[in-house]
Amino acid sequence: MHTLRARGTMKPEIAAAVGFLSRFLRIKGHVNDRQLQTFSQSLQDILAEQYQHHWFPDRPCKGSGYRCIRINHKMDPLVSQAGQRIGLSIQQLYGLLPSELTLWVDPFEVSYRIGEDGSICVLYESQPTATGGAPSASTSSATTAASAAPGGLPPLVDSRISCKEELLLGRTSPSKAYNMMTVSS
Repeated sequence: MHTLRARGTMKPEIAAAVGFLSRFLRIKGHVNDRQLQTFSQSLQDILAEQYQHHWFPDRPCKGSGYRCIRINHKMDPLVSQAGQRIGLSIQQLYGLLPSELTLWVDPFEVSYRIGEDGSICVLYESQPTATGGAPSASTSSATTAASAAPGGLPPLVDSRISCKEELLLGRTSPSKAYNMMTVSS
C-alpha cells in the first residue's frame, strides 16, 4: 500500500481519536489554546507515523492491538510523547486523562472504553465504499444498510465482527453485559 494513500485514508480516524483526547485536556483547563493545538498536531503526526505500516482498510482488525491507545497503570507512550512536547509530565497527563482508558483507532471506526468493564462507545464510524474511494462517515453505529445481499442476507461488511467484539468474545474473565453506545458530536 502506498504510504501517502495510507496516511490519507486514516486521517478522519486519527482526527477523531486526537479530538477525543484533546477535549480532556481542554475540559480540565490546565493547558492554554496554543498548547492544546500543539498537543493535537503533535499527536496526529505521531499517530500517522506510527500507524503508516499498520493500517489495513481491507482488513480493519489487522494491527488493531498495535493501534490501540491504552492508559492504565502505564501511560501510553505516544500520548506521553505528545504531552512532553507541551511540557506535561506523565503525572500531569494522569491527572488530565481518565485513569483507565482504551481507545481503538481502526479503519472505519474509532471507539473507546473507560474502565476495564465499561461500555464501548463509538466516536467515529464510516463505511468503506465499493469503489475504493473515500469512506462515507456515519454518526450512528446502529445504522444498517437498506439493501440486502442476494438471498436476503445482510451485506458482508455489516456482518463482520468488529475488533472490539473479538476482544469481548475472547475474554477469559466471567462474561458481563456489555452495552454498545454511539457518541456523536
